[in-house]
This record gives sequence, C-alpha cells and structure tokens, in this order.
Amino acid sequence: MVAEFYPRRRDPVLGIWAHRQALAARDAGADVRVLALERPIPPVATARALRHGDPRPLGRSLRAIAVQPRSERRDGLEVEYVRFVAPPRESAYPSWHRYAQRPLARALERLWSRWPFEAVHAHYALPAGAAALGFCRRRGLPLVVSVHGGDLYLTDPAVPPRVAAVLRTAAAVLCNSQDTLTKAAALTGSEQRMRVVHLGAAAPDPPPPRHERLTVATLGHLIARKRAADVARAVRLVSERAASPALERLRWVVIGEGPERPALERLCEQLGMTDRVKLMGQLPPERALEELARCHVMALPSVDEAFGVAYAEALACGLPAIGCLGEGGPQEVSALGEGMTLVPPGDIPALAGALEHLLADPTRLRERSKAAAATASEHFSWQRCGEATVAAYRDVTRPA
Repeated sequence: MVAEFYPRRRDPVLGIWAHRQALAARDAGADVRVLALERPIPPVATARALRHGDPRPLGRSLRAIAVQPRSERRDGLEVEYVRFVAPPRESAYPSWHRYAQRPLARALERLWSRWPFEAVHAHYALPAGAAALGFCRRRGLPLVVSVHGGDLYLTDPAVPPRVAAVLRTAAAVLCNSQDTLTKAAALTGSEQRMRVVHLGAAAPDPPPPRHERLTVATLGHLIARKRAADVARAVRLVSERAASPALERLRWVVIGEGPERPALERLCEQLGMTDRVKLMGQLPPERALEELARCHVMALPSVDEAFGVAYAEALACGLPAIGCLGEGGPQEVSALGEGMTLVPPGDIPALAGALEHLLADPTRLRERSKAAAATASEHFSWQRCGEATVAAYRDVTRPA
C-alpha cells in the first residue's frame, strides 16, 4: 500500500483512514506492507511565520521532521516512510509524482526483493498512483488505485488528464462513494474496473457516557469548505429561540484543527457563546472518537464532500449526523439507512431547525441514535471494508 496521507509521529491523525483500511485488509486475509510518502520540508505556513518574525513554527517543524524514523511498526504493520523533495504544494502539487517516482521505485524494489508482493494499492491517483505506475509496469504487477475525491476536485487544468491516465492504467479503481465513481468514470470515459468500497468506522468500546448537557459535535479539519462557522451560527440560533432550558444551554464541541480556527474563535466571541463552545483542536484518533461519542448530534455542513468519514464515525458512535443536500457523500450515506439528515448548503435556519428537531424530543433522539448505529454497523464496518478491499486484490491477482 502506497499513500501520501498516512499517520506519522508528527501527525498521527493524517490519513488515519488509510491505516485503518490497511489493518482491515490484513484482518480480511491480505499480507500488507505500507510505503508512506514523506516530504521532509516544513510547510509554507512556517516560512510565512518566519517572515513575520516568529521562528517558533519553523523550529517545531524541523524538530518533528528530525524525529520521524525511516520505518516503524504501527499496530503490527510494517511502515516505511519514503522521503522525496518537491516544490511547495501550493504551486507544484500536480507534479509531485515526478519527484516521488524514483525514491518510491527504489523503496518498492527493496521491498520486492525480500517480499515478492503481488499488487500495489495506491491511495489517490496523484501523487501516489502516478509515482507507483512505472514500477508496476516494469514488474508486470497490477496497480489498484483508491479514489477519495480530492484529486477529482483539484482545479489545476493539468490534473484531470494525469488522473485519467492513471485510472485508465489501473487494474482496479476503488471509489469511496458512488458519486466519486460517477465523477471518475466521466473523467476516464468508462466505469470498467471501478467499484465502490466504503471506508469503515468504529465506536469506542466501551462507549463513554454522554455529556449531561445537550452537545453538538463537529469533527473535521477547520478549513473553509467544512463550514464550521455555519454550525456556530446555527447553535446560537437554536439557543436564542429555545423552547426548553436544555436547548437554551446547548453546547458545541469542535474536534479538529486548521487555518479557520482564529476566525472561528473570533466569531464565537462576537456571538457571545464562548462559554458554551469548546475548541478541542486535533486529538489522537481514539481520543477524538471518544469525545465524539460523548456528544448527541454531529453537524458538518461541508461542501465538495465526496464521502465524509466523519459522518460514518458519528453514526457508528450513535450520533445522528447532519450534512448538505447535493453533496455526493452525505446523500449516499443518507440513502443507505437512517441517521443522516440533509439541509441546503449555507442555510443556517435550516441547519438550526434540523438540530432542534433532533434534540428537542429525548425519545426521538434515542430512536435516531439507535438507527444511526444500525446503519453504520450494516454499511460502514471496517470488516466490510477489509473484505471488499481484499476481494479487489484477489480479482486483480487471479490468473487469467
């Protein structure tokens, strides 16, 4: 398995879903090794801070890079971090595969010489899939590519033909939703060799107790398209027009970090709700799930959402989830079972109304919580994901 987004010491949350899929595939019968692409260069944000006279982010980045080992075992999986040097993401991301190709090929050859694997599974067509393509051709090995939506939404005009070339060459394409498959097929001109494989989710065991006060959770990276500010305004609106003391005291817990956090903090202060908001930042994966499971409803009215692992995680934890109409991932989750509510994007009164409907009646909330957990158990278990992933491996490695 080759992935750019994969957990590492300086960021144990990055690509945690890829790691969990690797574990699920292993548990379903595959022998798995992981090569994680590692760009040992501080992000552009650290340079900006340095120009403003603040050297601390650069120092933290350099220390984190220095302590990252070349290889380690994560939950029993052998993971090697393949270093490559490339220009900044903002200006050169569509061509990163060219910079990663040689280091990755050398790592794949070393691995193959001691462990002759039968297939390569790349997460995303760019950069991982394109970087692995040359090695697969030389060795005559099938390439499986997982498409998560990100490389289908990139706006650089050079991206679509590169992604299409990788997907046309792949022996199998695993799409995280039907909407992603439709978009990928439109890019390549065919659905041949494509299938939907949903990522999984699991609740903490045993489940933690719920907060005594009604609490809305938002789980996700704090970036503009996740629209966390809409949730802040909706929670405030629910409290203002509350028909019960419980709704008047409604709390909001935000699990995640990102560039939108300062603006979100200012907004919460302007709305006069800082005493009812807890911005928890980025948490270790298991802790994030525990905090999510302590809440009552998850609201994530994001756009450009190809699937949305956070929705599946909320349902698994027994939290009804709220997403947006017109978004492929949330609409697919909603169609598969109960537990998902959809509202128009950017419609704060509708979002507030959905929160009120779910939270105002304790009996209805309990019923929706049970239904959410049942939907996740049926459609979004890691066992189901692992079995579907291994089925794809078997299909591409079976003798003709």
